[in-house]
Amino acid sequence: MVILGIDPGFARMGWGVISKTGAKFSLIDYGCLETPVKTSLSNRLEKIFDGLSKVLKKIKPDLAGIETLFFNTNAKTAVSVGEVRGVILLALKKYGVKVIDVTPLQVKQSVAGYGRAEKVQVQKMVKILLSLSEIPKPDDAADALAIALATGSIYRV
Repeated sequence: MVILGIDPGFARMGWGVISKTGAKFSLIDYGCLETPVKTSLSNRLEKIFDGLSKVLKKIKPDLAGIETLFFNTNAKTAVSVGEVRGVILLALKKYGVKVIDVTPLQVKQSVAGYGRAEKVQVQKMVKILLSLSEIPKPDDAADALAIALATGSIYRV
């Protein structure tokens, strides 16, 4: 099974693709889509849609996990990321990819074994679980790989 993990973001959207065979995970690819700050909202959303569409055409995932939103204070940021999530969900639907929402708590529990794990702990476990020589960069891509791992652990065929 090919699993895509997505860390939604307006300035940067991380994505990571893994394969799952039995209980073993292996890395396929990862990256980050970035949008210029001084570009209009509609152009930024289009850039995210087009970039994700290219990934979907190339990888053809069976399943995608997308992190749910969690914001304490900044409503403006939450709205922007919500708009990005809508574009992401539309692209996934258009390419026929099954989607599950994954909470930050589920990601931390699945990958690090502890729901309050620090970001660096999760990243170290991504490196270990995918047998990588180093932690993937940027952080958004490493987070997306953690989301893919959690999705693969949570989802039952």
